[in-house]
Amino acid sequence: MIDRLEMFLALARERHFGRAAEACGVAQPSLSSAIRQLEDQLGVQLVIRGSRFQGLTPEGERVLERARAITADVRSLREEMRAVRHGLTGQLRIGVIPTALPRIADLTAPFLRRNPGIRVKIHSATSGEILSRLQDHSLDAGLSYLDHEPLGKVAAIPLFQERYVLLTTPDGPLERRSTAEWADLAGLPLCLLSSEMQNRRIINGHLADAGLSVEAAIESNSVLALIAHVATGHWHSVLPEALAAMVTGDPRLLALPLVAPAAQHRIGLITPARDLHTPALEALLAAARRLSPA
Repeated sequence: MIDRLEMFLALARERHFGRAAEACGVAQPSLSSAIRQLEDQLGVQLVIRGSRFQGLTPEGERVLERARAITADVRSLREEMRAVRHGLTGQLRIGVIPTALPRIADLTAPFLRRNPGIRVKIHSATSGEILSRLQDHSLDAGLSYLDHEPLGKVAAIPLFQERYVLLTTPDGPLERRSTAEWADLAGLPLCLLSSEMQNRRIINGHLADAGLSVEAAIESNSVLALIAHVATGHWHSVLPEALAAMVTGDPRLLALPLVAPAAQHRIGLITPARDLHTPALEALLAAARRLSPA
């Protein structure tokens, strides 16, 4: 039944029979047959069928939640038995909000030195995408904001504070300043992260607190795109301090800490709120606790 539950989860995630079959490494008829056999075993219809996938039935939605828990427990058990036989091995999939990417190695580098048999895959994703992918088990853990939007059923370990700088140019309007205030952004041509990014919503909040309503001339979900536009000398941006520190060796760029008020927001490791985790994830949680200031 476990294989059938995993195929059902893939179908619920992909919402397309062909893509779900490809994700499971089986032919589409095999996946369709497995779903029908699961329905026969449970005695209910799980999938609304037509010429294509049309969604889950109410019974299917109920089974989905239980299937996630069951397959996660089975995966944890398999990984635990593998660790008993071969030592700690396997793969961890970690989603990271783009603005926290410069800090992920603070966690993964010491973790991998202690656990060289584990491989880590790092995915850049929005905070919403991370929560969704933790729920459907396509990620094992995430590095995301802890304070601003509902996290749902996750456990969180605080790791560090995100602080902000105004990224500008040495010959810009604030060239003689060592710091900047949020009010200084009034009238500046800005390039900022796009509105689906939680960092942008945080920045909008600080701008509103300073009495500003700012329209960004350029929006992107890529931090590199923002930095490239600032380097031309025509635009300015607001970035996390850790991100700006990676590029401030560039003589075209100047990072001014944003004060009055200074803003900082907690970022931490989030994982599904479950009693049983794989040994690899338990090891990552232990590494996060060693790093946590809390």
